Amino acid sequence: MSSLFGGASSSSSSTTAGDLKNDVPLQPPVDDSVSDLQFSPTADFLAVASWDKKVRIYAVSEQRQCEGKAIIDFEAPALGCAWSPDGTKIAGVGADQHIRLLDLNNAGNPPQSLKAHDAPIRACKFATINQQPFLITGSWDKKVKYWDLRSDKPIAELEQQERVYAMDAKDNLLVNPQTIYKTIQSPLKFQTRVVACFKEANGFAVGSIEGRCAIQYVEEKDASSNFSFKCHREPIPNMKDGSNVYSVNAISFHPVHGTFSTSGADGTFHFWDGNAKHRLKGYPTTGQPITATAFNYQGTVFAYASCYDWSKGFQHNLQTNKPQIMLHQVNQEEVKPRPKTTGARR
Repeated sequence: MSSLFGGASSSSSSTTAGDLKNDVPLQPPVDDSVSDLQFSPTADFLAVASWDKKVRIYAVSEQRQCEGKAIIDFEAPALGCAWSPDGTKIAGVGADQHIRLLDLNNAGNPPQSLKAHDAPIRACKFATINQQPFLITGSWDKKVKYWDLRSDKPIAELEQQERVYAMDAKDNLLVNPQTIYKTIQSPLKFQTRVVACFKEANGFAVGSIEGRCAIQYVEEKDASSNFSFKCHREPIPNMKDGSNVYSVNAISFHPVHGTFSTSGADGTFHFWDGNAKHRLKGYPTTGQPITATAFNYQGTVFAYASCYDWSKGFQHNLQTNKPQIMLHQVNQEEVKPRPKTTGARR
């Protein structure tokens, strides 16, 4: 592993340092911290789940022009959102234990609402099973449930050992509603903050509160490619080997190149080439934690939410902490994998 990849911090080196000056804010803004960002898989729409008890849908063009289109109201903080595979429906979940589903083809009708769990629902994802879309929900009631949108009863549910804090689904990962295919001990020692499936659906990335990210393949035959690295750490001046360590809050994979981003409580985001074990680009701090990120389906716009992440309790949620969602125009050179070379990587 290269020293740059292993030791990336908030202070980017000049060769990989990016600039935030051309990033533009999403309008109209949200009123509280953002818990999830999800772009439509088929169109120029962005869904935003936030602590102000709403899931908002925006039209966001590749030129980053934006317009509010719809709002789904909740009775408690909205914690997650997901698009159906065809992009016609948006689901939201939250602390009020409900699923709310809006059909964009019938946006004039109120969202469908269903009490789905006995505790806050942390995450939701769509998956296609037998050519039919299903919604998967993960909750703090220690259950993962699979929903056929034509019924108000889950088709299956999986008991978990603990509360669901992070969840993702891609192709055949997390889409078998009958059994748990495999249980993998986290390669990271501290609490998991985020998990994201590879573009190829043969593995996933994990981020923890200890400023580390791990790349983990599902099958044993690929285990030699598993590794972890430090990120979102800031050296402490005049202290040898000392650093401030920040949580990795979000990981997003580029839909075309399969490279990925990490974002953290230090307010920075970075683009990485996991296969080459190399940081492609790092950006300076926004001044607030970054809590959620997403690429649009073309991979040309990167959205990131800069807002308080509640890691220091309510007393640090200052009035000056204004939540903001920024839109970054993706330069393809900053997300393309490095050219393959022969010989050692080190």
